[in-house]
Amino acid sequence: MIAREEITTLMERPRAVTFAYVDGCGPEPQVVEEQRRDAVTRRLREAGAPDGDARAIEDALEREPGLPAPSSRYVLAEDGEIILDESLPGPRSGPELLGHSMLPPVLPLLRDRTDGIRYLVVEAGRGSAEVRVERAGREPEWAETIEGRTDALPKVSVGGWSQANYQRSSEQIWKQNEADVAELVDALTQQHSPEFIVISGDIRARQLLIDQLGVAARKLVIVVDSHTHAAGADRESLDRAIEEAIRDHLQRSEDAVDTAASEGAGRSGARGLGPVVEALREARVERLLLDARMQDSGRTLDALDRAPWIAFGEQDALDAQIVEHLPEAEALARAALLTGADVIVAEDHPADDEAREPREVREPVAALRWPDG
Repeated sequence: MIAREEITTLMERPRAVTFAYVDGCGPEPQVVEEQRRDAVTRRLREAGAPDGDARAIEDALEREPGLPAPSSRYVLAEDGEIILDESLPGPRSGPELLGHSMLPPVLPLLRDRTDGIRYLVVEAGRGSAEVRVERAGREPEWAETIEGRTDALPKVSVGGWSQANYQRSSEQIWKQNEADVAELVDALTQQHSPEFIVISGDIRARQLLIDQLGVAARKLVIVVDSHTHAAGADRESLDRAIEEAIRDHLQRSEDAVDTAASEGAGRSGARGLGPVVEALREARVERLLLDARMQDSGRTLDALDRAPWIAFGEQDALDAQIVEHLPEAEALARAALLTGADVIVAEDHPADDEAREPREVREPVAALRWPDG
């Protein structure tokens, strides 16, 4: 995942670069993929890209991204060399973007919010457990299978006094096995700071594991009531729980900006294009929330080569120079990054009963570093 500092550097020093934001490699036959790359190269040249840049991007797109389909690619070239090649999990967010510009689009990188969400997955069993550190749409960053003791786990009922002894012995072994798993999960929680921990598997193993987790890890637990650790088990419930947890996390980050902006009778925030631009020009924005659909508004703002970075026109540029007229969402995001603010791009996911009705694009919202007035 590209670091925020890298994105900010791209925005800070305007220079002519060629950009391509396109779909990643899919299941199509090789000839179809080749035709798609040829079309990208042709369109880049039509957009004024130097031939060396277009060829460099074509060669880059030929290389496999190492992500499962669907995925997307964001590639930048300068003077015939690739300066950024980012593979993004999941389908492309928004339209395909191809061109040659002093300021490449930044929203595609900012809309890829799930890639930065790290979480733990624990599939617990009475005799073993699998623990993974994951990020959405990626191969596990780390995985380990923990084999516990199974020497006193009865496979058949022996009956009588011996049965009671077996049960007590088995319970102690299960507890020790899950204590080992809990110790690992606590260590991974401290090391990786996951956003949440999904636990599935045998019901008794889950209970024993959760009881022995430390306070920090226990607060992050999401339980999946399914024995996914069993051979041949259906993993749909586990995958669904992870997807829901990711959506909840993203929604909370959006709600947090709106809540912070409402504090102090609204003096801690700015709402609407005019007030948000004014706050950005004063470098007072701490977090900026943008509706992804602003990208299609057709309206533009002026991007400047130095502070205050954004303007409504030459009269607002002060002693700075206008670099380009950018789509308003791009201009807002650039100014926020260059003044040290966090940018959150909210996707529109209407509920089923709202899907048929077009919803208004939400106004930009900013949580401020210090209250207005």
